[in-house]
Amino acid sequence: MTGYRRILALPGMASLLGVSFLARTAVTAAVMALTMQVVRGLNMSYGSAGAVAAALTTGLALGGPLLGRVIDRRGPRAVLLVTALVQALFWLSVPVLPYTALLGAALGAGLLMVPAQSVTRQAIAAATTPVQRRAAFALESVQGELSYMVGPAAVILCAAHVSPGAVAWGLGAAIAVGGTGIALLDPPLRAEAGTVHEGRAEAEVVAEAGAAGPRRARRAWPGAGMIAVLTMAFGVTTLLGGVDLAVVATLQEAGQVSWAAAVVAVLGTSSVVGGLVYGALSRSLPTWLLLGLLGLVTIPVGLAHDWPWLCVAAAGTGFLTAPTLSAVADAVSRLAPAGGRGEAMGLQSSAQSAGFALGSPVVGVAIDASAPAGGFAVAGLAGLAAALTGWLLSRRRVAGSSRRRVAGSCLSPDRTAPSTRPSPGGRGVPGARRATGPGR
Repeated sequence: MTGYRRILALPGMASLLGVSFLARTAVTAAVMALTMQVVRGLNMSYGSAGAVAAALTTGLALGGPLLGRVIDRRGPRAVLLVTALVQALFWLSVPVLPYTALLGAALGAGLLMVPAQSVTRQAIAAATTPVQRRAAFALESVQGELSYMVGPAAVILCAAHVSPGAVAWGLGAAIAVGGTGIALLDPPLRAEAGTVHEGRAEAEVVAEAGAAGPRRARRAWPGAGMIAVLTMAFGVTTLLGGVDLAVVATLQEAGQVSWAAAVVAVLGTSSVVGGLVYGALSRSLPTWLLLGLLGLVTIPVGLAHDWPWLCVAAAGTGFLTAPTLSAVADAVSRLAPAGGRGEAMGLQSSAQSAGFALGSPVVGVAIDASAPAGGFAVAGLAGLAAALTGWLLSRRRVAGSSRRRVAGSCLSPDRTAPSTRPSPGGRGVPGARRATGPGR
């Protein structure tokens, strides 16, 4: 726990995590709030509500990298203030929009969602050393799990007592206040010049990643390693989206669907515990290994047929969720150059949004074709497939780096051998470095 105290003691970190939690909790509840508005406010079907949710999710997936690139170039404050204003206007208008207009507006709101998660991750990467970063991203993952536990439940509770329109206004206010709060904090997203991480300046770390220049960095950084991590980010949320649906299907078959909230609470609580335990470890585990273990423990969850045993079986899935998500975020921050970190975090958010969007329908087809247990099996296998793909791409990256180092050592001059090239005076100077002419 000492490591967590040190992270929270960093300048502005506690305030950033607190304000970010408000914004992220509201963002995670956005789909539920729109569902309530369509079903109760407009008296339409859940299918219509699903279309609005899909529009918002599509906007989130498309907008993440675009906002990230603008943040890389212009800084976070302007982006946060503009998106906070857009969200305030959107959620104020939600209660009065007809369905067709709401569908289009949801897509636009997703494109310009307050990038609270992306900015928080960039700030963590800039403020921490590589040794601290695992624990810091574990805290960030725990924050995310808590937001998923609190946000949708709060919307459902409020909708039972007030109108869906009032819920939409409150949600918009929370998103706008959270985004504005992060903008006022204006956290640095890059380590200052001269900052040393494990004895090395950040410029040296970026150079090792292949960022020899801005244009080359832009072309080179999304290599095999980044593709591997994004694949695993997609895989973990595909698994999680499928598990949520499989839980409901299992309990509905058993006539115990009212206990779904208890199972979800166990999943969330065990994930928080797992994240805190992982962050306190002395060394990191490979992302592909964590995701592979997550897939393995998810497959047999379908053997449970009532809610008490489902809580026990799902605890393993929950325990590995936050560690896997934190490992993904840590890997993205390490692989992206400092000048492209915002876009990289946006790509991570897009990959995870796409995973959530795909997980439910794929697992739903498996459940319809077999049984709820088949849903857990397909979700676990999706995680295993993504872990295997990530492992193979990572091996390819390591092999490629080794080949480049060998080639570089063969082509570079031998600095230890004495030179036999004549000096300007006609005599060789033993031990002198081999000279190179202009332009060579």
